[in-house]
Amino acid sequence: MNADSDKSQLLHQLRIDRAEREETTGSRGKWWWTVGVAAAVIAAAIILLLTRNGAIEVSEATAVAASAGAQPTAILQATGYVTAEREATVSSEIPGEISRVSVQEGESVRRGQVLAQLEDATQRAALGQADAQLAAVQAQLRQYQVQLAQARRDFERDQALIGQHLVSEQDYETARTQAATLAAQVKTQGRQVQAAQAGVHAAQVQEDYTIVRAPFSGVVVDKAAQVGEMISPIFGGGGFEAAGIATIVDMSSLEVDVDVNEAYLHRVKPGQPAVAVLDAYPDWNIPAHVIAIVPTADKSKATVKVRVAFQKLDPRILPDMGVRVSFLQEGDAQSAAAQSLPAGTVWVPATAVVQRDGHAVVFVIKGSQAHEESVSAGESAGDLRAVQGIAGGTAVVQSPPERLEDGGRIAVKSDQG
Repeated sequence: MNADSDKSQLLHQLRIDRAEREETTGSRGKWWWTVGVAAAVIAAAIILLLTRNGAIEVSEATAVAASAGAQPTAILQATGYVTAEREATVSSEIPGEISRVSVQEGESVRRGQVLAQLEDATQRAALGQADAQLAAVQAQLRQYQVQLAQARRDFERDQALIGQHLVSEQDYETARTQAATLAAQVKTQGRQVQAAQAGVHAAQVQEDYTIVRAPFSGVVVDKAAQVGEMISPIFGGGGFEAAGIATIVDMSSLEVDVDVNEAYLHRVKPGQPAVAVLDAYPDWNIPAHVIAIVPTADKSKATVKVRVAFQKLDPRILPDMGVRVSFLQEGDAQSAAAQSLPAGTVWVPATAVVQRDGHAVVFVIKGSQAHEESVSAGESAGDLRAVQGIAGGTAVVQSPPERLEDGGRIAVKSDQG
């Protein structure tokens, strides 16, 4: 009986109450339902966040037509000439007869390029003589060095025998004197070798002087010497010697020198915008700016020279052309640049023009999308750049990010400054 009672009690302890089981099952169901709802809310938030982040935030700018009719305000006009900051008439270092001229007028040359060759027979002969003299003194030096080595061995041997009274004092002194004399001769001959080497170098320099080279890159505007003429670095005025072989102009250094009446000099200052018009092309307005006012006056004309730089050089601009320069009011740089722009050109922020696949493009804003438009980019004026390919009034993206693609979704910033 006791055993049966113990088993019954043990089975009763292991039995799970139905109500307790239903309560546990209900709690677990509510927990899973709560987890499901939370997951759905998080997923919806993520989708909403991704949807919002799909639009790239950008700044907007408007393309402005560069009207060809817009006339900048000229506060002063002056005339002058196109000049080159770097121009040189190249001559030879030594007088001589021209044996070859390697350039023609209008030819472009590089720095160090050979322009002409002088007859160099005398210089080559002098160089050969200097080489022979150097070889002779070097051979003499080697002979003295060999004799000195032998004299030192003889002196060392007599020095060892003098203590044994095997050589006389006179022979010992003679050997010592001979070694010292040859050492002095070797030293003197070494100086002779150095002098001969200097003579070879001098002869090489003289031979190099027979080759006339371009001192800088530029264009040959004048060839003054011909083969067979005598040339000299100093023109004697006798009419038998040419003063130079060719005149070279660095076309990248072209600028304008104008004379401004000193009474109106206060209207001009460095950096001021200007427009230059060449006498050869009266309908071509070239944007320019003031480089510097030369701090000296011409008392005979009561004028001061002003240096003016072209904003962009052109092959049509040549040295010594006549120029009329109009000095503009501050802030007229864009109007000045517009004078030389073709029809249909607009101004956009320079940062709006980017490179995509090697082409200049802008991103045009259409609603909530940005569309890539290829443009032809021109010159810059301040923070703006001239482009062709879009119309005036077109909304474009400033500083398009790298990830922005054609047709990409955008969100325009509302805080436009």
